[in-house]
Amino acid sequence: MDGLPANSFWQMPRTAYLRARLGRSTRLSGFGRSTRLSGFGSYRAATVRKRFSPQAARRAGCFLLALISLAACNRGAEKQVAVIPKSTSNVYWIAVHAGAVAAGEQYKLRIVWDGPPQETDYSRQVEIVDSMIARHVDGIAVAATERDVLGQSLDRAAGENIPVTVFDSGVNSKNYLSFVATDNFAAGQMAGRELGQLLNGTGTVAEVMHAPGSQSTMERERGFEDAMAHGFPKIQIVAKNFSMGDRAKAMAVSEDLLSAHPDLNGIFASSEPSSVGSSQALKARRLSGKVKLVAFDSSEGMIQDLEGGTISALIVQDPFTMGFKAVETLAQKFAGKTPEKKIDLPATVVTRDNMQQPQIHKLLYPEISKYLK
Repeated sequence: MDGLPANSFWQMPRTAYLRARLGRSTRLSGFGRSTRLSGFGSYRAATVRKRFSPQAARRAGCFLLALISLAACNRGAEKQVAVIPKSTSNVYWIAVHAGAVAAGEQYKLRIVWDGPPQETDYSRQVEIVDSMIARHVDGIAVAATERDVLGQSLDRAAGENIPVTVFDSGVNSKNYLSFVATDNFAAGQMAGRELGQLLNGTGTVAEVMHAPGSQSTMERERGFEDAMAHGFPKIQIVAKNFSMGDRAKAMAVSEDLLSAHPDLNGIFASSEPSSVGSSQALKARRLSGKVKLVAFDSSEGMIQDLEGGTISALIVQDPFTMGFKAVETLAQKFAGKTPEKKIDLPATVVTRDNMQQPQIHKLLYPEISKYLK
């Protein structure tokens, strides 16, 4: 260029050489360790680093690649587990959530919590499960609102190699990794025996049931009826009505039962919403303690009603442990292990006489605030 030989750089000062190559209009500023050149070709500015050798460039590039690889490994190490309850509207599912988060912390999993607002919103739960499959989460734990509606979703999850653990309430499908739940038939039998003993083996009772198709509560109701039929033949079940998982409807149903059967001696409520509504009806009718109520699950209000005598006994599950175990089965799968196909958790009868015992107190007051900020 401009008639200068290739080795001219070595024969003249650097400033003169660059001016000769770039033209006299070129402004050179700060020429030294870092030299700024104005007017160089189509660029307005360029920086020439005096001591940036090819070896240093290669070392910097390798370091950058190592950082990128490390970040990618860290992201890949955290698997996502979707936990989908029947609903997000009562304290039972909040305790499940806390247990799932506790397991996520222990096994370094990210918990994605989402569920329908009501336990009878079957279509919304299907939508949530399908959306998690579309997101390609690493695993799913789901409590089925209805035993038949999730079959196709579980088939799709299996097709995508996404392991699914079912908890709390079962499904009519074989495409699941593990089933974690209370032994609900046995829990219903506990309720039947407790109410039968409270009534001294004679009288009339009614059931405030949960909702059609809910396998967990159906098993409780079946267990209750089995205990009555075989252990207390002089007790007659005179009415059975559904609350549809709604406290207000449960109260209305219970008041209807009390009106239709003014001599009713006892009630079994097979879920938390059914229990709350039944208790409210007894208090409204001033029948606390007169009509014996055996309730299922617990909440702050139900514990107060147990202390006050409106509820005679609670059949309590361990939702915190259920949420923990559901996520733990998926963690085992990720680690290459095979979890148990079915994990039964026992229920516990809670009365005013035993509710202050340490193990009972822990069931009634799980560590929710520790894990759900």
